[in-house]
Amino acid sequence: MTATADVAGLLEYATTRLQDRMAGLTDHEWEWQPVAGDARVTIRWRLDHLAETLGDDRNREWLGEEPTGAPPIAPAASADAAVAAVVDAGTRFAALVRGLDAEGAAPIGPVAGPYADDSRLSFVLHVVDELVHHAAEAALLRDLYAARTAAPDGSAA
Repeated sequence: MTATADVAGLLEYATTRLQDRMAGLTDHEWEWQPVAGDARVTIRWRLDHLAETLGDDRNREWLGEEPTGAPPIAPAASADAAVAAVVDAGTRFAALVRGLDAEGAAPIGPVAGPYADDSRLSFVLHVVDELVHHAAEAALLRDLYAARTAAPDGSAA
C-alpha cells in the first residue's frame, strides 16, 4: 500500500466511525446548545462543517483535479440529512484521495497560495485531522446531551 492509500483508508474508517457514533441522532440532540447563544457549540455546526470541509470544491482543485463548479454544501435541514451529507462528502473525498497515488507527493501549487509548496498529501492529512477532531467533539456533545437528560439512577429523565 502507498501512504496515500493508507490515509484514504483512515479517512474512510473515521467517516464510518462517525456515522456509527451518530446512529439514531435526534434532531433535538443535533440542535442542542450547551452554551446558550453559541451555535458553534452544537453537533449541528460540527456536522455541517465536516460536510462542507470534505465536500468543498477546493479539494478537487488543490489535489490537481478540475473543480466541478458545484455550489457549496448547504446546511442540513435535519440530523439524518446532516449525517448523510458528511458520509456522502467523506466517500467522495476518499475516492479523490485514492486517485492521487504518486501525485500525493506533488506540491499543491499556486492555487493554494501560501501553501503552494506543501504536498497534496499534507492537505489531505489536514482534512483528515478536521474530520477526526470534529467527529470526536460531536461524540462528546452527544455524551453530554445524554448525561444532561439522564436521571441520577441512569433512566431517561
